[in-house]
Amino acid sequence: MRRAAILIAACLVLAAPATAQTDPADSARQAMRLLEDAQAALDDADGASDRVAALTQTVQAYEAGLAALREGLRQARVREAAIDGVFQAENERLAQLLGVLQAIEAAPEPHLLLHPSGPVGTARTGMILSEVTPALSAEANRLREALQEIAVLRSLQEAAVDTLENGLTGVQRARTELSQAMSNRTDLPRRFTTDPEAMENLVATADTLESFASGLMSATVEDTSVSIANPGFVEAQGTLELPVLGRVIRHAGEADAAGVRRPGWVIATRPLTLVTLPWAATIRYLGPLLDYGLVAIVEPGEDYLLVLAGLGQVFGEVGEVLPQGAPIGLMGGAAPDDPQAFLISNDQSGGAEASETLYLELRHEGEPVDPADWFAVSGE
Repeated sequence: MRRAAILIAACLVLAAPATAQTDPADSARQAMRLLEDAQAALDDADGASDRVAALTQTVQAYEAGLAALREGLRQARVREAAIDGVFQAENERLAQLLGVLQAIEAAPEPHLLLHPSGPVGTARTGMILSEVTPALSAEANRLREALQEIAVLRSLQEAAVDTLENGLTGVQRARTELSQAMSNRTDLPRRFTTDPEAMENLVATADTLESFASGLMSATVEDTSVSIANPGFVEAQGTLELPVLGRVIRHAGEADAAGVRRPGWVIATRPLTLVTLPWAATIRYLGPLLDYGLVAIVEPGEDYLLVLAGLGQVFGEVGEVLPQGAPIGLMGGAAPDDPQAFLISNDQSGGAEASETLYLELRHEGEPVDPADWFAVSGE
């Protein structure tokens, strides 16, 4: 329950629009609390009956918390820059305002009531000051509030370093423990057995993903003694979630920088992000393939294959049946151990920090289908 609450809260933080109505300081504070809750969830995972499931949710909670904190800090920096920009643009006017306020404060009160032209001039001056003073006071209050907001934002960014240290350490520990828990797991049903020689020949001779996918059927042998209920994958069309925390940067059929068009999605994500199954599936292949890097190919339904390529680490063994949401691997790359490096990368609002890409392709009866018809995300 706690992990689910963390993920829901993180989604709310990330979904909040970066407008004037959104308090960036409050968003960052919420994200810091998410990371503290994730630490508590990691401690609870040691006693969970299904440690793999508990650690999976804990890693996702950390990732959501870190993403929310990154967004909160980004908003805080944008807000601070906006205030500073106003100060720079109105530097001369603000200097004059401060001069007037200081002059009024320094002048003796009796002198403020006199005017060289006599009582009439004094009366007129009083009428003018009665109109000007509220405006000066309002302007002074606005200036004071802006300066106080800058102080709060800077203090918040300094306080975030300790939280980031704990968060980066915690998620690294959770990933390590998850990898170990997956290695120790022996209670998974196994639907297929592998012909090692046939698989080795298939990997060596395949020249395209299509030829490899079609050859998988002959390289694996179904174990008829294991009965697996049909999870109804076809009925899930249009409802699947992305297998990784990220965003789609290239849709099916869109050309990349080299002009290559692929029938799947390219999803930008951060290093070492957890990759999970969007639906219960049987593992058909795990390992390197062509120029795709480490690849996981799973069968979520009869005559369907889901290809996940570009991973840095894979979990499980061929033939195992994994439930929906189960971890299948981690992205490659290296996460920053230094919180200061994390904060510096946060300046790159163009998305340069999402340095890893996951390639997702769905195939039916040997032919690729558009993931947009299956996943409940626009990718924008």
